[in-house]
Amino acid sequence: MAQYPMTAHGAELLRNELNELKSVTRPRIIESIAEAREHGDLKENAEYHAAREQQSFCEGRIQDIEGKLSNAQIIDVTKIENNGKVIFGATVTILNVETDKEICYRIVGDDEADIKNNLISVNSPIARGLIGKQVDDVANIQTPSGAVEFEIIEVEYL
Repeated sequence: MAQYPMTAHGAELLRNELNELKSVTRPRIIESIAEAREHGDLKENAEYHAAREQQSFCEGRIQDIEGKLSNAQIIDVTKIENNGKVIFGATVTILNVETDKEICYRIVGDDEADIKNNLISVNSPIARGLIGKQVDDVANIQTPSGAVEFEIIEVEYL
């Protein structure tokens, strides 16, 4: 089985979503199906079909989350000594050498990635180019718009 790397925070978010799906969403959908059945003929009952579709999505998501959590490799970087190396879970401040623009990213698992909040997937080109490097190293990263040089300014294990 493939292991899914994730931060402790990401695992907690998945557990919360799983709890919400099992304790709130699933019972609500079951109630909707029961209510729709009371309306009679199921063949032409749009409410019934919509509720069954929601149930299918909900059960699929529950299975997906349970599978990921059971194969999760939870990495808590706060318990690792900071040696200045970029690793999974690290928060990295980089400088685009060409534009002189500074940006800060946190390298997280695929499910946690959210570029709007500067959370990048460990499998993204930027993260792959940064992992293993240290402060003051220059990473040459291939992007869709061409190769870009980034200098690593700071590495934090938050």
